[in-house]
Amino acid sequence: MNRYKKLFSDTVILGLGTFGSKLLVFLLMPLYTAWLSTSEYGIAELITSTANLLIPLACVGISNGIFRFAAERESDQKAVFSTSLALLAIGTGIFLLLSPLLLLIDYFTAYVWLIVLYVLSANLQAVCAQYVRAIDRPRLFAVQGILNTALTILFNVLFLAAFDMGVMGYVLSVIVGNLITTVFLVVCAKLWRVFRLSSISRRMMKELMWFSLPMIPTTVCWLITDLSDRYMVTYFCGEAVNGVYSAAYKIPTIVTLVSSIFMQAWQFSAVASSSDEEGCKSFYSEVFRGFLSLIFIGAAGLILLSRVLTSLLLNSAYFEAWQYMPTLLCAAAFEAIVSFLATVYMVRKKSMHSFLTAMIGTVANVALNLLLIPVYGALGAAIATMAAYALVLIARLIDAPRMIRFRLYLPRLCVNAVLLLAAAAVMTLDPPGRLLWALLLTLAITAINAPALLSALKRLVARRK
Repeated sequence: MNRYKKLFSDTVILGLGTFGSKLLVFLLMPLYTAWLSTSEYGIAELITSTANLLIPLACVGISNGIFRFAAERESDQKAVFSTSLALLAIGTGIFLLLSPLLLLIDYFTAYVWLIVLYVLSANLQAVCAQYVRAIDRPRLFAVQGILNTALTILFNVLFLAAFDMGVMGYVLSVIVGNLITTVFLVVCAKLWRVFRLSSISRRMMKELMWFSLPMIPTTVCWLITDLSDRYMVTYFCGEAVNGVYSAAYKIPTIVTLVSSIFMQAWQFSAVASSSDEEGCKSFYSEVFRGFLSLIFIGAAGLILLSRVLTSLLLNSAYFEAWQYMPTLLCAAAFEAIVSFLATVYMVRKKSMHSFLTAMIGTVANVALNLLLIPVYGALGAAIATMAAYALVLIARLIDAPRMIRFRLYLPRLCVNAVLLLAAAAVMTLDPPGRLLWALLLTLAITAINAPALLSALKRLVARRK
């Protein structure tokens, strides 16, 4: 199977699994926002966000390293898996020793045990899942994603609707889902046959740590970029406003979801093709062009429909979330392109570059949040997030091609970005003829990018014959 066909096949499999499961979450958003008040939803989001901030620290970044090293054709997969679990055990032990420090934060005192369980279950599930993805079992990886989401939804309904457990039930459902999914992966992939104490390698441990450790601050930087606005919105505007702002993220998550589905398949293909230097450049160029077209068309369409989607997916108490969505959708589009460029760092094992460029966005995001939120409220937070991702995108457009020289299609990218920003401004500022202007801008973006998508499909069909 050639690499284009392999990329397409893996994307479809992962897409069916991931998108199907995430679609259930979106369809149940009206129920979630009905079961939880805006304040409760804001608290629940802060708890899960804090846990997500701690996850890379507790696993010493190994969930990133295990995929990169196990995906190499010549790697000793037993050594990679066994050594990764040993590093996870060390990180978990240190995390448990330090976890009582969370009690010093009054806001989380009643939920510390939930945060700890969330972190531990998420890390164990992530390491097993990333190993399964690395050994080229996309179907099993997709199934475990569906199972995880289905279990989370099931326990959400049980804990929230049946038992009325509120914030605790919302978080506990994720924990239980992760634990059951981990057991499923261990059984289906027979992971007990892969782990061997004798396979734990000091050399492998050093290589994994050298690659994975810079990924910890990188992940933390991205989490701070995503979460600092929520903490500051809570501080300056209150929990209720943060609940509405957190709900506004759900629509832009569609762009992030589509991007992440593709990235899961693309990362494997990128690593597999990295040994062919010239072929790698051509492969990157063709894929990047199609990826840009898909992201910009999708983001523009969602901006146009932001009000409609808000009324369909969210409870009426959250309707004002629509005014933050266009800006957050621009941020999501920039984030998707940033993630594509990060693949270059992963393939070349230059994780420090990933950290340094991510840090630019984090510093800018925090500074802009402090400047804009007191003046513009939650909209200021959305603008800060968008600007932060735009800065990282510029940095990576300069840096990444030095490692793999592929075409960036800069004129097309810049025109798309300007048109997308204009569409977001029109929808947010609500001038006369808002929908007409937004529609015209969306059609312009579609006209610019549709030929590239059609060309990609033609090449794919030609290569599949």
